[in-house]
Amino acid sequence: MEDLIKALIEMQEAEAIRIAKELLAKGTDPMKILEACSKAMEGVGSRFEKGEYFLPHLMMAGEMLRQISNMIKPLIKEEKSSKGKSKYLIGTVKGDIHDIGKNIVTFLLDANGLEVKDIGIDQAPEKFVEGIREFQPQIVGMSGLLTLAFDSMKETVQAIKDAGLRDKVRIMIGGGQCSEQVKEYAGADAYAPDAIAGVRLAKQWLGGK
Repeated sequence: MEDLIKALIEMQEAEAIRIAKELLAKGTDPMKILEACSKAMEGVGSRFEKGEYFLPHLMMAGEMLRQISNMIKPLIKEEKSSKGKSKYLIGTVKGDIHDIGKNIVTFLLDANGLEVKDIGIDQAPEKFVEGIREFQPQIVGMSGLLTLAFDSMKETVQAIKDAGLRDKVRIMIGGGQCSEQVKEYAGADAYAPDAIAGVRLAKQWLGGK
């Protein structure tokens, strides 16, 4: 699995796809492969933060993730009877254009039977409010890789409060620089250190495993 993580971080697309195919052929748990992808994307995000990687690198990482996800999705046989009942609204907050982590969470939530609405990147507080009114989710996920996202998260939570919708949703934040302190600052209900943890918490909130 370390070889897959290294290939993804080093932008070795052909190698990463080859390793992922080999792992699946050997019967490796698809969720373990996704966990490796999540860990690799954290490494990519870290390099971006340090100025070692740039937007094209993020786009390439996203493309590799998409290809691996497409291989894995048909193999995840989760019960989907809850679809249409449990809803999760997710988006990257204003000022941030990163979507790798968000895309992993969206993919995993969908695979676990939740109905997910992804409103995209660089979304203003009012767009989250609008999404809550229209989609009526139980959970709202806010993603942000950069430190500038902290204020946007706080502003978005406040906008949800001002709209009278705060008691109708639980809010989760996540992203490269997020922490428990940022959760408190923003006024969110929880902080997910990675995509797998975020999905696990969402299922707990919704009464799942």
